Amino acid sequence: MTAERFVKKPRTLTDLRADLAAGRTKATDLAAAYYERIEKLNPRLNIFLSLTKERALAQAARIDAIAAKGDPLPPLAGIPVGIKDVLVTQGAPSTAGSKILQGYRPPYDCTAVARLEAAGAVLLGKTNCDEFAMGSSNENSAYGPVRNPVDPERVPGGSSGGSAAAVASNLAVATLGTDTGGSIRQPASFCGVVGVLPTYGRVSRYGLIAFASSLDRIGPLASNVRDAATMLGVIAGHDPSDATSSPAPVPDYAAESDTPAAGLRIGVPAEYFGEGLDPEVRAAVEKGIAALEVAGCTIKPISLPHTKYAVPTYYLVATAEASANLARFDGVRYGYRSPNSATLSDMYSHSRDEGFGAEVKRRIFLGTYALSAGYYDAYYLKAQQVRRILADEFLRAFAEVDAIVTPTSPFPAFKLGEKTGDPLAMYLADIYTVTASLAGICGVSVPCGATKAGLPVGMQVLARHFGEGTAFRVARAVEAAGI
Repeated sequence: MTAERFVKKPRTLTDLRADLAAGRTKATDLAAAYYERIEKLNPRLNIFLSLTKERALAQAARIDAIAAKGDPLPPLAGIPVGIKDVLVTQGAPSTAGSKILQGYRPPYDCTAVARLEAAGAVLLGKTNCDEFAMGSSNENSAYGPVRNPVDPERVPGGSSGGSAAAVASNLAVATLGTDTGGSIRQPASFCGVVGVLPTYGRVSRYGLIAFASSLDRIGPLASNVRDAATMLGVIAGHDPSDATSSPAPVPDYAAESDTPAAGLRIGVPAEYFGEGLDPEVRAAVEKGIAALEVAGCTIKPISLPHTKYAVPTYYLVATAEASANLARFDGVRYGYRSPNSATLSDMYSHSRDEGFGAEVKRRIFLGTYALSAGYYDAYYLKAQQVRRILADEFLRAFAEVDAIVTPTSPFPAFKLGEKTGDPLAMYLADIYTVTASLAGICGVSVPCGATKAGLPVGMQVLARHFGEGTAFRVARAVEAAGI
């Protein structure tokens, strides 16, 4: 049997792996079929920035050889995946969506990428993203915006828009993205797929091109909850190369996602259902909450009153860390170097001015100001204090409930160009996601219906630190309801 039918609609990881093990298809044929689909759709959607065909087909051939011998297949055997272009891959372009890294080919693999490949995954290529993961629409990429497969006139969300769109258009079975303030969850919501924010420290950040180091996290996107849980199980775990990675044992997330959600206490915070929430998004999420009640969960109203401070807090902490992290791109060691430089000082300033895009420059300016003498205590230090208050608020809430559900985004996918002229409006797209980022807790965005125009709506399920299994159980119950 050829692999052509496998690319016509999404298949689960379990089904694809079973077909490969039984010889109903080959990993090399499957990879070839996905590359044919990418060749057909990518020119219109702009999802993949580069492809790694030689590496992918070599991996697929190794999987076919294992299957031919009848040996046990690794957990992601032959599964075609995409990698967000802020995760470095040895010998392959890793641009972070920026001109300043155009042509950069790293000498090593990101730990999460290496773990995927060790588990048998076939790495198709690198997906488009907002420059240095800074954006909520994927319009900040130096290589053009990604278009939402649901409606190509709309954004896919950001910054992991390419990774979400790849799953939604079935140009990959699953992908890796990164989430600093909502960059996995919001695109998942806009594109109608599942996106996971792991607990901070659950997945190694080694090989992630840094934006904000105390916030950045790597996580999976997939077409269903169980596949996302399987992907997380592969990439999670301690890494000696990342001092912030946790030594806590990694549970069987896929098995935990199979556990019914009955008996769980679900908190619904009033602050996430107030002014600014699109009525159709509210209605869809409320249907999701009703489905959880039918599934045997107890619904409990709660309050997270400091949520209103989350966006300004996030945009002080994140920009300050971005200012420090992006100082390394100076035209000296690697990346773009301006040819228009008579002095060393000119080379620094011209290289950064010509290499960085407008949004990255904006955030560097904001962060540098917040860290400057005379303003550090008033801005950055104060933001860190509020961050602690937000984290403590979640800890108190999780003493009363097992999970918290909210809308992922206050609105569905908006049109390309609609918010680019108003940075503040764009920042407010993260209003429901930045709180979990600041608190370090985990979450899942799961589809929970659509608007009358057919635009996907996502529900955000938040759980305590290292409570991914609980979040998967709740998300699976929403998914099973078929809203």
